[in-house]
Formats: sequence, C-alpha cells, structure tokens
Amino acid sequence: MKIVILDGYALNPGDLTWQGIENLGSCTFYDRTSPELTVERAKKADAVFTNKVILDENILNQLPNLKYIGVLATGYNVVDIAAAKKAGITVTNIPAYSTTSVAQMVFSHILNFAQNISIHATSVSSGEWAESIDFAYWKTPQIELAGKTLGIIGFGQIGQAVAKIGLAFGMNVIFNNRSRKEVNFEATQVELSDLLSKSDFISINCPLTDENTGFINKSTISQMKPTAFLVNTGRGPLINEQELADTLNEGIIAGAGLDVLAVEPAKADNPLTKAKNCFITPHIAWATIEARTRLMNIATGNLKAFTQGNPINVVS
Repeated sequence: MKIVILDGYALNPGDLTWQGIENLGSCTFYDRTSPELTVERAKKADAVFTNKVILDENILNQLPNLKYIGVLATGYNVVDIAAAKKAGITVTNIPAYSTTSVAQMVFSHILNFAQNISIHATSVSSGEWAESIDFAYWKTPQIELAGKTLGIIGFGQIGQAVAKIGLAFGMNVIFNNRSRKEVNFEATQVELSDLLSKSDFISINCPLTDENTGFINKSTISQMKPTAFLVNTGRGPLINEQELADTLNEGIIAGAGLDVLAVEPAKADNPLTKAKNCFITPHIAWATIEARTRLMNIATGNLKAFTQGNPINVVS
C-alpha cells in the first residue's frame, strides 16, 4: 500500500513517531502541501492522510488509485464526503482524542482572567515588587472562581469535561444544548438567553452549523453581564469577530479568551488581535503531546482496521 501524509507537521513536528503507519505500507511524508501540489503528491496513493489539505470532488476525480482518506482531526469538512462515497473511498476521522486537553485550555483562559499570572510575574521581573513599599499589590482584580456561574454552550464530551472542572472549583454550572441532556452531576440545562444573562464565565463548546454561525454577536453579547468573560475553543465562525471586537473595546463585556478564529492563521487585520482585554492562543487546545499521541494511535488504528477489511470511525 502506498501511503501519503499531506500535512503531517501539525500532528508531528518531530516529537512523535510515524512508525505505526509506516508499518502498514510505503510512506511518503510532507510537512505541508499547497493546493497546487495536492494532486501531484497524492496521484499514486492508495491511502492519504490530511489535516487541513482540502480534498474536493475535483481533486478526488484525479486520484484513481485512492481507496482511503484518513482525516487527522475530528472535523472532516476538508473532504467532499459525497464525492468520496461516490468514488468508493473510505473516509475516517479521529473522534474524542482531545477532550481533556481542550477542557484544560478553557480553564487556562478562565484562570488567566481570574488572576493574570503573566502580568504579575512580568511586574515582578521588571523590578516593581522590589521597589514596592507594600508586601503585596495587584495590577488587576483578583477573582475567586468558587460561587461564580459557569455557562457552557454545547454539552457534548468537551462541554461536560469543562463542567466537571468548574464544579471542582466550586462554580455553579449551567449549560445550553440543542437537545435535552441528562447528566449525573450537578449542572442545569437552561435557555440560551438565561445562560447569557446569568453567567460570569461563558465557554463555547458547540459544533459549527449553518444555524449558529455568528451567533455570538452584538445582540447576544449585549445580554451578558458587563463583568462576564467569554471563552471560545469551539470554532471561530461561531463568533462575529468584528462585533465581538467592538463590544470588547466598548467595555460591554470584561474580556474574551479565544483559541480559534474564523480564518487561521490569523489575518493581520483581524480586529480581535488588538481588541481590549482579548487573549488569543494559536489553536493549540488540541496540541498537548498526550492528545497528539492519542490522535496518532487512533489514526494508525483506523488505517490498520481498513486494511483488515473492518474499517472504524468511518464518516463517508
């Protein structure tokens, strides 16, 4: 079997091994592949792995040998699933590999707002503490999470993991979800309007759909407390970025922590990159070595199962 990894750098910049996949066939690895090189690099492949390289109908029609596409992510919108199905190509994805890591990133942003460790550490290293006449000082309000309300939009595996961390901090947890969710821990399902108005911290963990694109906008933000903080580790297009930037700059809410943007990498003119009290991380919630190791192991298992005639995690 001829295997081509089109854009392997994000998963494995050098700290993991491709050995499991190499054991399954003849492998060619590319760190990145531009659109104009996709067909050339994949044209003789039986199996292709992609993370962000798009495989649309036009490209798939030029890959007559292709039998398998392994998406190195949970989302698989980079592949034209209907076209793959029509061509008899099996497509698999990587489910539920990053739940713990993404929930951890949500609280990295929440704790950043609560205590601003970096600002205070920088203050000390610059000599401010040494010059202070007081034994303690704070440059931002210090916030205790216990007793605060955490609102979670989207209550799948990640949303529930976020909830459990919130409960461990003594927070009150409410959530909004498209369907009714029964859980065996203390979290209350509410309407979106109630969640927006009652929450001190809001975590967006829902999938992106046509219906909820841009649902965080001036109208919904205006329903939030002026002291509320918004965290998004879901998908960038869930937020109207210009309207969030405007409301942050106007002080309508207290801050936003974002690990995703509508266009990635960020454009230089994205209004959020310079918005007031907006902290953006470069889509790294999924990128702990533990999560990437799970991803690699699942990707290897997906291809192995396909070669044995029992494909798993199939989305086509």
